[in-house]
Amino acid sequence: MGSLKSFNVVVLLLSFVLLLASPEFSWAQKTKLISIGTAQIGGVWYPYGGAIANVISKHLPGVQATAEVTNGAVDNAKLVGAGKTELALMMADVGYDAFMGRGAFKEKIPIRNLATLHHNYNYAVCLEGKGINSIRDLKGKRVSTSVPGSGAEVVALRVLEAYGIDPNKDISRERLSAAESSGALKDGKIDAFFWNGGIPGAAIMDLAATPGVKMKLIDHGEIVPKLMEKYGPIYFKAFFPAKTYKGIDHDVSTIGLCNILICHPSMEESLAYNILKTLVEHRDELALGHPVGKDFKLETAVLNSPFPYHPGAIRYYKEKGLKIIEPSLPK
Repeated sequence: MGSLKSFNVVVLLLSFVLLLASPEFSWAQKTKLISIGTAQIGGVWYPYGGAIANVISKHLPGVQATAEVTNGAVDNAKLVGAGKTELALMMADVGYDAFMGRGAFKEKIPIRNLATLHHNYNYAVCLEGKGINSIRDLKGKRVSTSVPGSGAEVVALRVLEAYGIDPNKDISRERLSAAESSGALKDGKIDAFFWNGGIPGAAIMDLAATPGVKMKLIDHGEIVPKLMEKYGPIYFKAFFPAKTYKGIDHDVSTIGLCNILICHPSMEESLAYNILKTLVEHRDELALGHPVGKDFKLETAVLNSPFPYHPGAIRYYKEKGLKIIEPSLPK
């Protein structure tokens, strides 16, 4: 009898060992790690990406997300396309270029949309009293067009060219982050800088609040029709409302475009579905990372996508009764 009991114990132990070694058990016990490509510290995307990561990690069982510092939209598209990051924040114009394989991209990048998150704004920043009243006045000046690989750089170059300024010949060009640009402008090392982000931007707020510094936002929303003519209906005229930043006492027109959360087409449909579902159900927590988080709404998440949605996102939106308008893309 004792031998039988010992045999049964051995069998049970072996069964347990085999269970631990089985793929099904291992998969069930694993935490899926995902990274989110954002941008440089000092802007909107890094803290916002951190908020997205926190919501996913807190409310989606079995998934742990981390926000990663990157150079911005161009790098983010390449990282997602190469499978080096699972999610990323993306500007609509750069995402469209990536999907089509044009502009900064030598080949088509496989990306899909999960949601339109909020609007992005193009900042053209200088100081009062320096004789800069238009983008045209930047000719011959020292200008930062933002960091290499960023969506902000893409827009900056397009804006300069639309105003007839060659970025490589007509300005002394720097390629600094928002925080670096702010410091360089204060120190007199540059005359102006471009940046793209939400409202408010940390580096812009810091510059505007600096004692003895009178910051100026250059009005340039007038150029939107010219940009739309060349690049399609990606851009729209937007405004920095008066009092958004210290010293800005009137509305300033600028260029707006959508910010999008992207993933790779190969992401499991259930994972994409659950990530989107989690973000929508806990969207109030996104504003804890940055105020633009409050702009993420279910009814606007399906608007203005320049490339297709992921099947997991489509399933979720359809369940919510939302109509998805897929973009009309060139053949």
